[in-house]
Amino acid sequence: MLNRPVIEAKGLNLTFQTADGPVHALKDVDLTIAEGEFVCFLGPSGCGKTTFLRCIAALERPTGGSLTVNGMTADEARKQRGYGYVFQAAGLYPWRTIAGNIRLPLEIMGFSKSDQTARVERVLDLVELAGFGKKFPWQLSGGMQQRASIARALAFDADILLMDEPFGALDEIVRDRLNEELLKLWARTGKTIAFVTHSIPEAVYLSTKIVVMSPRPGRITDVIDSPLPKDRPLDIRDSREFIEIAHRVREGLRAGHQDD
Repeated sequence: MLNRPVIEAKGLNLTFQTADGPVHALKDVDLTIAEGEFVCFLGPSGCGKTTFLRCIAALERPTGGSLTVNGMTADEARKQRGYGYVFQAAGLYPWRTIAGNIRLPLEIMGFSKSDQTARVERVLDLVELAGFGKKFPWQLSGGMQQRASIARALAFDADILLMDEPFGALDEIVRDRLNEELLKLWARTGKTIAFVTHSIPEAVYLSTKIVVMSPRPGRITDVIDSPLPKDRPLDIRDSREFIEIAHRVREGLRAGHQDD
């Protein structure tokens, strides 16, 4: 039995008006994400993966259809602090310590200093950065900076975590480690996660559901519910089930190109 839906898109469309004419970024997107799901969005560059994430975050405004987040509009969910957002780059201020970067949204939201300190300590521990709060971003590796970025998004304890290719710039070894850590974090927190990636293995390894998208205009060509167990060691990628899901994803990507 599925948990309650937290993100629902029905007939969602988004067209950008440009000097060269309209650009159809999303077309007739229907999708429901339930509470506690880990959903990966996969597709070629420019297919609307990030645009859909930005619509959920109220950073873009759809031009057709409907979108609800926690039963309200995306704008209302933003005002209610319904989500945390992790961007492709860590985006940490170099003049602030790691703890100071994590504290920033809490300061803006008006949390008390004692609450800020407690939340910073908790999320640093969650992402395995306890003891690094007084370091500056330039003193940390790229992978550690991204973990700090995730901690910042978790600090105000939103139920939804939106992640836009957070590990795309990292080498494969670091990426594998952070994938493992992210699954552990998801298991501990029960957050609903929407995650954009270009990597088929990453999508299959992380997801409870994979959303395959076509080239622009972005449409959903397949939605795959993963049969993999919640506990996933890295070597699960050698299993028959994993390889079969990856094959279906590739078929979905090919179908999207053929539909053009």
